[in-house]
Amino acid sequence: MNKDNLPKKLPVFPLSNFIIFPKTTVPLNIFETRYVEMINDSMKSNKLIGMIQPRVLNNQDDFPPELYQVGCMGKITSFKETEDGRYLIDLKGIIRFRIMEEINSDKKYRECKIDFQNFYDDLENKKEELKFSDLELIFKDLKTLFERRGFIINWKGLEKQSLDETINALAMASPFTLEEKQVLLEAKDLKIRKTKIAEILTTYTFDQFNNTTIQ
Repeated sequence: MNKDNLPKKLPVFPLSNFIIFPKTTVPLNIFETRYVEMINDSMKSNKLIGMIQPRVLNNQDDFPPELYQVGCMGKITSFKETEDGRYLIDLKGIIRFRIMEEINSDKKYRECKIDFQNFYDDLENKKEELKFSDLELIFKDLKTLFERRGFIINWKGLEKQSLDETINALAMASPFTLEEKQVLLEAKDLKIRKTKIAEILTTYTFDQFNNTTIQ
């Protein structure tokens, strides 16, 4: 996919505390009626949907939550329907986007006009100049945080991936807050994202050293 054939609008899937990055793939279990309809429509067209975080948790269904402005467009690369009517899909991140405005329609799910202008670099395959040795402390602190939260990570498996895949996978799976994950998503490049992860971890390790429980 190149910038000349990017869509002007996208169906958007608001999911709290969940982000995807370009060049990463995540599994999704689709069961709500509106999102089953969204996947149906997407499979009939370009197989593209936009993942984005709502700004608040526990919103009322009658009041659609306000959305963050930046999300990531993904393409459905695997699709399976279960016997009970759910869809199991794999979604591969392609490029981040900014919402310009929401579209009024009679569809059950939300659609938005979007812009990719600030994120064309996501389509490039260039490798960032960062080394695993530069990240040993970050990975050490992340591992400690994950283990304290009861998260199980296949660290040996991560070592087999590229550096950008590893950092993005950890950012997606991290027990960070909704706001912290959004900061990581909006970071312009991998080097800035690495710095932001380090800054966020500093606040968590500060809490640990002061013997306070991380909630």
